[in-house]
Amino acid sequence: MAANTRFATGVHAMVLLAAEPDGLQTSEDVAGKLNINPVVIRRVFSLLHQAGLLESQKGPHGGSKLARSAKAISLADIYKALDGGDLFHTGALGGAQTSKVGGALKKVFESAESALREELNKTSLNELAKKAGKKAKK
Repeated sequence: MAANTRFATGVHAMVLLAAEPDGLQTSEDVAGKLNINPVVIRRVFSLLHQAGLLESQKGPHGGSKLARSAKAISLADIYKALDGGDLFHTGALGGAQTSKVGGALKKVFESAESALREELNKTSLNELAKKAGKKAKK
């Protein structure tokens, strides 16, 4: 099973944008700094733009920047924009015993997801940028 790295990629990209909030950065710029394919960044930027976290300008002098200050964007906002679905799935197993275990497991999964979302909500993009040594401006 492949790991989904969209959230981590999005956070890294947003930290880069937070470090230069007044300038526009292209997907090629960001991809080069992260050493990944620009297509991956364009897909992530598209989702972040749809969620209202990024502003983008097209054209030869275009690019993307944060739509609001890094202090006003939580990691939960980024997570919701990129990976907002359920983290865990109980599976579609058959049998009497599996339905009992599945029900109990679902409650555990819901509690774990709630804790994760709560933790992500506590951390702003600005705080993460400071911890990473990339001072966000504004």
